[in-house]
Amino acid sequence: MRNLMTDNELYFTALRNDFPILQQLNRGKPLVYLDSAASAQKPISVIDVMSHFYGKDYANIHRGIYELSERATNLFENARELVKTFIHAPSTDTIIFVRGTTEGINLVAQTYGQRFKKGDEMIVSMMEHHANIVPWYLLAKQIGLNLKIIPVTDAGALDMTAYKQLFSPLTKMVAVTHASNVLGTINPIRDLADIAHAHNVPILVDGAQAVPHFPVNVQDLDCDFYVFSGHKLYGPTGIGVLYGKSNLLDSMPPYHGGGDMIETVSFEHITFTKIPHKFEAGTPDIAGVLGLSAAIQYVQTIGLESIYSHEQQLLHYAENKLSNMTGVTIVGTSQPKVGVISFVIDNIHPHDIGTVLDNAGIAVRAGHHCAMPLMERFGLPATVRISFGLYNNEHDIDLFIHALNETKRIFS
Repeated sequence: MRNLMTDNELYFTALRNDFPILQQLNRGKPLVYLDSAASAQKPISVIDVMSHFYGKDYANIHRGIYELSERATNLFENARELVKTFIHAPSTDTIIFVRGTTEGINLVAQTYGQRFKKGDEMIVSMMEHHANIVPWYLLAKQIGLNLKIIPVTDAGALDMTAYKQLFSPLTKMVAVTHASNVLGTINPIRDLADIAHAHNVPILVDGAQAVPHFPVNVQDLDCDFYVFSGHKLYGPTGIGVLYGKSNLLDSMPPYHGGGDMIETVSFEHITFTKIPHKFEAGTPDIAGVLGLSAAIQYVQTIGLESIYSHEQQLLHYAENKLSNMTGVTIVGTSQPKVGVISFVIDNIHPHDIGTVLDNAGIAVRAGHHCAMPLMERFGLPATVRISFGLYNNEHDIDLFIHALNETKRIFS
């Protein structure tokens, strides 16, 4: 183990103090949290903002003419403005608050997807999370849509030649992840979008594993829809964002019906309000939106470029350590990658590895990672996955490697 840290490592190590949950023990050992791809931990600034709202500013939004409601409404809509700036969207009208990436994709599938008909085709990739497979599968079963799959290479990259060949006059949409939650692969979204648009086909991007790690500009990507979750971005659970190009959102029917998304209601006729409110029925997760806003402000203060650089250092450090261990195979070696490493060890089940690591105070994920088709592609029932957040450092990796060697000893 190294004894000296660079100034940059010291800075990011100090940021651990912003996360109360990291100050505790796990199984009696210092907690090493290496599961941020599943859900990132929350800084005290996010926790405080949500607590303050419930204690000082709580009221329903958009409806009250009293001070508390006006204050809550301003906080809520200011958060929408911040999200717009964060992903470089053209206007706040294109920012819809949803419960997470999963709901955002379902919203598009069940609204934009209403224009599809039996025999139409849709392109998704082999590396998708179930959240970007199941909604399209359900739609396919409803209307007779045919799903066409972008293959993944042995290194874990999308086969772009095969992708180009999947298009036909029947292709109606593409849905693809920005970064794989299993392999870490960062996909060339602008190239994928340009190819789709050459066929007059829109593209939806699952950005859940991208926005916590590097800057995203939806206009530069030229994606038609972009979806992400707050809980992977150091924000609360149950909140997420759907961005869509305004002309597409305008053309889509509401997803849910209820209060705040209507202009007039009678038993004979209902008229709906404009975007984004057309898609935000009922009382929203106001505190969640404010927590997401605080999380975005937190990462912006640090700088996403700095976060990306820090996590890339950890990625390369961990990959080098693992590559030097006998019997270890890393699944997904394509570059560039976010800070995600999946691996297997000869003759040891991933769940057993995860259990031994947990006893050493190290939290990792073991399983299929909600990506069963990708597991089947690589002929694996499961992998162990470590994933980095801004609060991790090389000492965490050293402890992980030490525990992994102990795991190998136990099962030898």
